[in-house]
Amino acid sequence: MPEPYISARFNEAESELQHAIRKYERPSLLKAVWQLSNTFIPYIFLCILMYFSYAAGYSYWLTFGLAIVAGGLLVRIFIFFHDCAHQSFFASRKANTVLGYICGILTFTPYEEWRKSHGWHHNTFGDLDRRGKGDVWTLTAEEYRTASRSKRFWYRFFRNPFVLLCLGPAYLFLVSYRIPHKGSKRRQSSSVIVTNAAIAMIIVVASLTIGFKAYALIQFPVIFFAGVMGVWLFYIQHQFEGVYWSRHGQWDPIKASLYGSSYYKLPKVIQWFTGNIGLHHIHHLRARIPNYNLQRAYNDTKDLLTVEPLTIRKSIKCLKLKLWDENRQKLVGFKSAYA
Repeated sequence: MPEPYISARFNEAESELQHAIRKYERPSLLKAVWQLSNTFIPYIFLCILMYFSYAAGYSYWLTFGLAIVAGGLLVRIFIFFHDCAHQSFFASRKANTVLGYICGILTFTPYEEWRKSHGWHHNTFGDLDRRGKGDVWTLTAEEYRTASRSKRFWYRFFRNPFVLLCLGPAYLFLVSYRIPHKGSKRRQSSSVIVTNAAIAMIIVVASLTIGFKAYALIQFPVIFFAGVMGVWLFYIQHQFEGVYWSRHGQWDPIKASLYGSSYYKLPKVIQWFTGNIGLHHIHHLRARIPNYNLQRAYNDTKDLLTVEPLTIRKSIKCLKLKLWDENRQKLVGFKSAYA
């Protein structure tokens, strides 16, 4: 089939696709309030239950188990935070900002600072010439082969699954987000200060009431599990077999959305906890669609362009993908870099 014909069909489908899902950008106050109710109430209840379980002297494994569920709810709260950063959760910009700060305090993430970084990610994902902000550190095979020994060491260290998914989230949420990043403007720096002050106040109040030890044994497992799940989701959204990457001159934002972002098909329960973020190709195509409209937007457009879903089983194998091979136009492992 001639290449111009393929391009014409793609552009036609692209236009129809954009038109079909634009209507789902409209926020719904009823859906937003319902999501807040069915997430914040169970989350607060679980935190209280964890405290009473610990205070009553039950096995800490019970508290630990409850922390996993609470961590899942905190991931869902982070999705609300994410929607607020895109000004999509509510119709009101002020309401999005207020909720964004609240969710940011609960997830240890400064709202304005993260919003700026995430905005950069949306404008550059899949673009090899604009890597480095708001994404997972990714080198090309050629860059890795010609890098210094120390740079190769640190890259392999960073890409180790234990570092990436365990040490990385802990450092990111507990340390990195506590400091304004280089180049941050006053608005972003202020959000870091406000978030840090609010977290410090919560810790002081908790220490004076239930004790710091109890607070730490409840809060930190929750933030850890949420961080691991959140970082894994972010990783798998743009690091999978068949992913799209291109140099800036050939970079196409529509192709990057549809083929540079995964459709992570999750079981319904996990999809609920993760706020439909597995439909990431739809999210990147129209970032103003709130999470509660993503599934309906996908259902209306799935026949327009075929996107192969990524299952949990397939996604685990993606951890072996470390580098982008420009010659073969795919992600490869370290050994394949020298092939």
